[in-house]
Amino acid sequence: MVAASTQGERDTDRCAWGYPSRPESRVPASAAVLAAVLLYVTLPDRYTLGPVWLFPALELAMLVPLAIAVPVRHARETTAHRVASIALIAVVNLANVASLVLLVKSLLGGAPAVGTPLTFAAMQIWITNVIVFGLWYWELDRGGPSARCKEDHREPDFLFPQMTTPAAAPLYWTPHFVDYLYVAFTNATAFSPTDTMPMTPWAKILMTVQSITSLLTVVLVAARAVNILS
Repeated sequence: MVAASTQGERDTDRCAWGYPSRPESRVPASAAVLAAVLLYVTLPDRYTLGPVWLFPALELAMLVPLAIAVPVRHARETTAHRVASIALIAVVNLANVASLVLLVKSLLGGAPAVGTPLTFAAMQIWITNVIVFGLWYWELDRGGPSARCKEDHREPDFLFPQMTTPAAAPLYWTPHFVDYLYVAFTNATAFSPTDTMPMTPWAKILMTVQSITSLLTVVLVAARAVNILS
């Protein structure tokens, strides 16, 4: 009886994060990338780097082959596919950072701006910021979606509520893309972690960078837009 109880306790403890994840569809993450592409192409030309089609074309050229070759993230994913996934996120991130820099530069330079387009541009950049960091968190936590499907995956970079209260979560629960997207959203709105805590240095650095980016967009750009509107 004692042995059975001890085994049960171990199983309960392990389900907090120790079990391998199930293979995960790429569809939610691909949909998020497509949303980022749409947000970028609808930005005013003054807030895009180079031709407006350049970054979206590059992102789609990377996304489509990945979606076809690896529609499901699993333990047998190759290193090349993982590198391509990281490169895709990096390109989306670069495009959004360029838009934010151009937006802030135009404001600090005293360039005339119309309130409504400026407000919508800031919103688009902010939403893309949430998408980009949701993708980063999903791709890097415990080595990525494919590594999380293995028995020997490393310790978590994020401590989700289900990990601290496993009895309140389904057995063998593991985070998926939507969970990481929610972490990115709450971090961008609160400028700090909410229910999910960063555990490793890189996770803390990424969340700090996202908070700074979000704060810059909301405070500086939105404040200027309100002044213009008034």
